[in-house]
Amino acid sequence: MARLKVEGWLKAAVEGRRLRLQVEAAALGQASRLDGCYVIKTDLPQAAADAQTVHDRYKDLAHVEQAFRTCKTALLEMRPWFVRIEKSTRGHALVVMLAYLIVRQLAKAWAALDLTVEEGLRQLSTLCTMQMTVKGGAACHCLPTPRPASAELLRAAEIELPQSLPCLGARVVTRKKLQEQRVTP
Repeated sequence: MARLKVEGWLKAAVEGRRLRLQVEAAALGQASRLDGCYVIKTDLPQAAADAQTVHDRYKDLAHVEQAFRTCKTALLEMRPWFVRIEKSTRGHALVVMLAYLIVRQLAKAWAALDLTVEEGLRQLSTLCTMQMTVKGGAACHCLPTPRPASAELLRAAEIELPQSLPCLGARVVTRKKLQEQRVTP
């Protein structure tokens, strides 16, 4: 009874080989008035934070838990950690936290469009560049006009794409190995 926390309103009596349970209606009524209530204890002085502020910060913990779930799952994939040096581990965690901040900003920006961040990023993954080379070897990447759906996402996130990017010759490494030469039918 103590483990189930019912000893305040439920009494047990042993009569021979029989166990008799008796519910005390008045105590049960008083205990049921507190159903769904909880107590938050803090060591902060009353002047530092009132009861409502303490309650609100406690409720904000749900957002923190959701943030860690987002970081650990498919969207940001914080795990597995393939680093062994403390500095590298801290750097990995920092990059994931910065990515989470971007995810939060995109979620706010795209909330009115009724899109999840994953759906928006899938749409934006259709953006591409075209490398333009001029006689003499100078080159740059030109960005074509985005499709209407992509343009709407960029506008909602208040992102303005440049018309061109410098061609630095750097290769971007992805998790999936791309074919060196694309096979065209």
